[in-house]
Amino acid sequence: MRVLLINDYGTPSGGNELVLLRIRSGLRARGHCVKLFASSARPGNLPSEADDHCLGTTTPFVALLQSANLDAYLRLKGVLKRFRPDVVYVGIFHTQLSPLILPLLTEIPSGYFMNFYRPNCMTGLKTLPNGLRCHHALGRVCYQQGCVPLRDWLPLMGQHWLWRRWHRVFDVVVVESECARRMMAPEVDVPIRLLRTGFPCRPMRPALVSPPTVLYAGRLVREKGVEPLVRAFATHVARISSARLLIAGDGPFRERLVDLVHDLRVEDSVQFLGHLGSAQLDEIAARAWVQVVPSLWPEPLGGVAIEAMMRGTAVIAFANGGLAETIEDNCAGFLIAPGDEKGLADRLGEVLADRSLAERLGQAGRKRASELYSETVFLDRLEQLLIELASGNLSKIKRDRAPPLPQQDAS
Repeated sequence: MRVLLINDYGTPSGGNELVLLRIRSGLRARGHCVKLFASSARPGNLPSEADDHCLGTTTPFVALLQSANLDAYLRLKGVLKRFRPDVVYVGIFHTQLSPLILPLLTEIPSGYFMNFYRPNCMTGLKTLPNGLRCHHALGRVCYQQGCVPLRDWLPLMGQHWLWRRWHRVFDVVVVESECARRMMAPEVDVPIRLLRTGFPCRPMRPALVSPPTVLYAGRLVREKGVEPLVRAFATHVARISSARLLIAGDGPFRERLVDLVHDLRVEDSVQFLGHLGSAQLDEIAARAWVQVVPSLWPEPLGGVAIEAMMRGTAVIAFANGGLAETIEDNCAGFLIAPGDEKGLADRLGEVLADRSLAERLGQAGRKRASELYSETVFLDRLEQLLIELASGNLSKIKRDRAPPLPQQDAS
């Protein structure tokens, strides 16, 4: 089977990209011919691992490119003609490639892997700048609430119009959690299928030793909730002087976080590690007593939590989005009400003060992750889905025959 993967980025820079790169490797190992098409944009200056590229940018002009990337359309058209895929599997395309590529898929069996709420949110986060969940329909409210500036709002409204015009080229939308299914259901006019992403099984970390260590791994941006984590951790430094917080990752909030650490006078207990390769991160993570995933936005899955559980590391997370489904509270970790810093601090204190509790939570988490998020099982199910698509067993809803979608509230 010839499979074309399409995604905004071909760099190993985020969870979505790493999943697609693993899908390519896994399907190739099963004998399929698989290629990845992506933009030339390289977040963090990481090398792209895509097979074919089109124009991409990380400059402020990206909002225009997101709405109508003509180069993506032309280059993808050439790739489709040369490669002649049996099936196309599309990841994120709203931040570089634009919905302009969608008409090219009209006659090709295609699936959309949705792990970013861009189809119904200009930021993709469904979270307002004040941290509260957004329940508004996409429209004027996006700039009225300060989510995007007016200069970006106009082209992004065009992007949304193109999405609603062309999204029915997809035979199926694949989501990773029930939360994502609920979020997407009002936005799509094609079948939605739940397929939980799988992750490689990792060696069990060694027995925990001092100092009691907390790990955060991810981008340093507001919606990831690193600020509440730093404040929660700081409440325990006086009582557990040996405790350490390791922050792996980089992003626009790094300077703000450094200032916060300074203001709280915990510089000796907090270390910023910057962006780490997977091998370096695994080595660091193996020493952590607990990994915290304090996302303020409803992540469709929360893969970083599953990777921690696969290692046997206890996890504490805000009960947002797919994380509320991933972690079994009081068994494989702790779930905290979103944004509850005191609750986060209390649970963090429990784990840092009790090595045996950290061990028990980690072992339970490893068992749960191995049973529910096996990469082998995931690839089995994805392969079957792609075969169904390629064989035509999932009937395509033609865009020019499909009934119009109900009108959204533009306010």
